Amino acid sequence: MNSIFPSRGKQLTAKPQGKLTAFIARPFHKVLDRIDTGLEAGTIEAMLPDGSFRILGGRSPGPVARVDLKRWRALVRLGRSGSVGWYEAWEAGEWDCHDPVQLFDLFMRNRTGLGRTARASGLSRLFKKVRHAVVRRNDRKGARRNILAHYDLGNAFYASWLDRTMSYSSGIFKDPINGEESLETAQRRKISSLVERLKLPERAAILEIGCGWGQFARTCAVKGHCVTAITISPSQRLWAEQHVREIGTPPVFQLCDYRDVSGQFDAIASTEMVEAVGQKYWPDYLDAIARLLKPGGRAAIQYISIADDVFEAYAASADFIQTFVFPGGMLMSESRFRALAEARGLAWEAPQHFGLHYAETLRRWRVRFDDAVDEGRLPSGFDARFIRLWRYYLMYCEGGFRGGGIDVTQVTLVKGE
Repeated sequence: MNSIFPSRGKQLTAKPQGKLTAFIARPFHKVLDRIDTGLEAGTIEAMLPDGSFRILGGRSPGPVARVDLKRWRALVRLGRSGSVGWYEAWEAGEWDCHDPVQLFDLFMRNRTGLGRTARASGLSRLFKKVRHAVVRRNDRKGARRNILAHYDLGNAFYASWLDRTMSYSSGIFKDPINGEESLETAQRRKISSLVERLKLPERAAILEIGCGWGQFARTCAVKGHCVTAITISPSQRLWAEQHVREIGTPPVFQLCDYRDVSGQFDAIASTEMVEAVGQKYWPDYLDAIARLLKPGGRAAIQYISIADDVFEAYAASADFIQTFVFPGGMLMSESRFRALAEARGLAWEAPQHFGLHYAETLRRWRVRFDDAVDEGRLPSGFDARFIRLWRYYLMYCEGGFRGGGIDVTQVTLVKGE
């Protein structure tokens, strides 16, 4: 595909345009003018439907995305429905890119200058927001439905491309840019980091909120701790229970909403579960942590956040991921969440941000997913459209982390004595 683009600095001879074609194209070039103005870093090299070629941005270093815009309708979709419309245009074959990660990185890197370009607007935004709030709310019933829509794609599906720890969250690499260590090593380092934050006494009583497929709980149980691990995904619970039979005192895996847990614990861990809680229920989540921790107890939380400079716009609509991949999902505003935690007597200690590690984790997942597809290891029932959607999702997320507007963090919350 790269051969259709000229070398930088060279002009491409445009196809002859009639007056009607030029007239139709004029408003779309004005849209591209606005995108050009908003690109403060990086470059889009665009082949356009009218046969012309444009370079947008290029004023300062950044990603270079080569885009083949095949139909003007893609820009209509983008303006009307933001990231949802841009995906729909991609699925319809209305645009292509030599490396979509570069394009998503560029969009996120220029999030302030581009403003609302990647967000739904007007009635479309209102409709998506109301539908998301009503249909996908995370009360007890809704939270279970939303989790099932994503995680109950099946254990075999996730096992075909995750590493042996079955960790569906960011690893921590020794070097996320040039390192060659395995994904499994990075995932085990992430778990060790969470354990270290808890400063566990012997035979500590640990609660894990959102246990996934159980690797953190198994790690702690092997060290002699008493672990209660909760999930609202039956398939995850089944997998977790089947893989702890060799442990002397295995974790107790429960199908339980975090709001319904009782008891007192020395420590609580929760890895990328708060994204499934929703902004409305952040106080409930933190109330549970404050209630369930013993005085002086510690909680280790790993969470994904979106930059405060775009949070309001993000929260006002439903984006591509919320619409097509993770219903009920909501990235955190770190400043808002921290204020809620501290108001409940939970001290915010030692935050560690490692967004580029998530970008590398996502890249590894995409390679593994593609290998599973190519080698026929993906379970039956996933058609070509789903495979394209999932690959787009992995690229979309990777670009967001590379662009810096999305981050992943570990933090320790400490309850007062």
